[in-house]
Amino acid sequence: MRKITIAGLLILVSLTILAQKKQYDSLSEALFAGSSLRGGSGPSGVEWIEDGERYSFTKREGRSQQIWTYHVEDQSEELVFNGSDHTFPGTQDPFRYASFQWTRDYRYLLFQANFQSIWRYSGNADYFYYSLEDQTMKPIVEGAFTAEVSPDGKKVGYGKDGNLFVFDLATGNQTQLTTDGKDKYYNGRFGWANEEEFGLVQAWEWSYDSRFIAFWQSDEREVPVYKLTDFSDQHPDYMEIPYPKVGDAPPVERLGILNVEEGTRQWLDFDPEGGYMPRIYWTSRPNTLAVVWMNRAQNHMKLYLFDVLTGEKKMILEERSDAWIDIFDFFAGELHLFYFPEEMDSFFWISDISGYSHIYQYDYEGTLLNQTTSGEYDVVGIKAIDPENKTLYYLSCEISPLERHLFSVKFNGKGKKQLTETPGDHQVDVSPSGHYFIDGYSDTHNPSQVDLRSGKGKFLKKIAGNERTLAYLDGYEYAGKELFSFTTSDGQRIDGSLIKPINFDPQKSYPLIMDVYGGPGSQGVYNTFESSGWHQYLAQQGYVIADINNRGNGGYGGEFEKIVHKQLGKWETHDFAEAAEYLAREPWIDRGRIGIMGHSFGGFSAGMSLLQHPDVFAAGIVTAAISDHRNYDCVLTEKYMGLLEENAEGYRNSSMVSLAGNLEGKMLLVHSLMDDNVHPQNTFQFMTALIDQGKHVDLKIFPPGNHGVAYDMKSRVFLYEEYFSWLEENLKNLK
Repeated sequence: MRKITIAGLLILVSLTILAQKKQYDSLSEALFAGSSLRGGSGPSGVEWIEDGERYSFTKREGRSQQIWTYHVEDQSEELVFNGSDHTFPGTQDPFRYASFQWTRDYRYLLFQANFQSIWRYSGNADYFYYSLEDQTMKPIVEGAFTAEVSPDGKKVGYGKDGNLFVFDLATGNQTQLTTDGKDKYYNGRFGWANEEEFGLVQAWEWSYDSRFIAFWQSDEREVPVYKLTDFSDQHPDYMEIPYPKVGDAPPVERLGILNVEEGTRQWLDFDPEGGYMPRIYWTSRPNTLAVVWMNRAQNHMKLYLFDVLTGEKKMILEERSDAWIDIFDFFAGELHLFYFPEEMDSFFWISDISGYSHIYQYDYEGTLLNQTTSGEYDVVGIKAIDPENKTLYYLSCEISPLERHLFSVKFNGKGKKQLTETPGDHQVDVSPSGHYFIDGYSDTHNPSQVDLRSGKGKFLKKIAGNERTLAYLDGYEYAGKELFSFTTSDGQRIDGSLIKPINFDPQKSYPLIMDVYGGPGSQGVYNTFESSGWHQYLAQQGYVIADINNRGNGGYGGEFEKIVHKQLGKWETHDFAEAAEYLAREPWIDRGRIGIMGHSFGGFSAGMSLLQHPDVFAAGIVTAAISDHRNYDCVLTEKYMGLLEENAEGYRNSSMVSLAGNLEGKMLLVHSLMDDNVHPQNTFQFMTALIDQGKHVDLKIFPPGNHGVAYDMKSRVFLYEEYFSWLEENLKNLK
């Protein structure tokens, strides 16, 4: 037998130490690791310019904000704006901006600066106009709600204090186009519910020829007000939000047309009939505006064309649904499912009327020209339209509901080609006519990377690789995501993901925590690289983490998604419970230590799972949850639950307050007092019901903080530390 010297033993020990991968020393360290796990993100703030031959992107050098352009053909970059070279006009203060817009000729930039948030997406800001040619900065307006350069590049329209204005860039003259705006009575601005649930902040649109502005006027004066405070002062200040809940009257809206050249206003002869006008579109026909109408339950839609000069209107399209109709996709980031190309005398519409979401082409008489896509898969959105070659570029779930891929196809449905062939989920940014696209993608085995490709899918350049993440993983323990599927007791196939503990030992028994969302149209599981630092820390501490694409989620067709209509919380929790039961068949999952957690609709999902399946879930964390859907805004809730007078029993069955007596397991309730989305009223009503039923739960209140609960990085770490210590005591160490 060979002898090992002391020196040799020390070398072996050193090599062993070097070979060992690190674990996170704290939850805080793990939470901050997310950015290192995500892989390459590519350029920030991409905007395609010059017909898609170039794109602009942003960089930061120290505190300086920079805007660059990239020319695809010759692969050259050019710095077009360097913030360190500029100050706010008339001051010595360094120039900082929140966002910017290009003019149509790409010679000027409209900057938004000093942004002051109002709601989740909206706020007031100052606007500045910058010339790339002479590098001059011109102030336009202070404290405006929105602003946009006209298509001809000659004017800037903006909304301020409930009124609409235009600024003439050549003369510097400002013209006020409306004068009747006041508190809770707006021209060109939405109230909280419409902004939040229909996805738009700017409630006005330039016509293609820059002659007109179409706008919504919104009257919130009769909408009930909800008050919020964090009790920070001796005499608390209250924030007041006009917030129409289920059964309440929503804001009164009407549509106006401003003739910018003449300075006149007229109203469209259009009665919303107690419903909504969630979208307007200028069309390629002169003076013609398309208006989408929906009834209050959002299961009846009509499309009208208006001649804004004569006031003549014509309904050209109508759809009804047994459940609901989508006019945009919040979770996919698709703000529009109608597309009105400026160069075409026809339009496109994505509808699930066939049972799956597909693309249809219509003329302006409402005649169907083509069903461009078909099959048992959902189209997510149209990413580019090439009228010259009669080609669409669209994202779909055709390969798998767990992946999004880019395809091209002729308007008539022929010549379909898959442009993203690498397995995984793809997020694409396509140039306007489809000549090029930026492709960001990952799968469960490969961190995110970003490529530049031609419109035919040809690889042109790697923009961002994943080498940094791979190097990081060489030094840290990592628990990857595994995909699985199972069939429920009623015959529905369900897809899911699973993360096993680090140093997994199949001979051991581990607690299972399902971290879920589950809301209509959302999706929790994709074929993507796992990058959650929270999940990595749980895996490091000996938890199994799982999620599923439950019924109600998008990507699987209308029948799968819309089964939850008028009965939120039933099928979602059924699928969560059966997923937990399926996973618990594994000997290494402890059937007695299954927990569930979620935020927002995920909090509702977690709470309803505990209340409806107490035999499955032993513990749950319920954060910022709707305890009773009557407390939420009418725009979203009535879409999914129907009108209260028509579905009173459904509302009761979907209420955690009504089911409070069913609680058997452990529960942690978390909410912020300044949550303007899901009001803290929900948690306090639920808490009262639990007390009345003699049910003991834990409660954690964050006085500041909005719907996200945490209000800064320190409080975010604190929140997750609370989650972890609670799980350790109430799930992992459950006796």
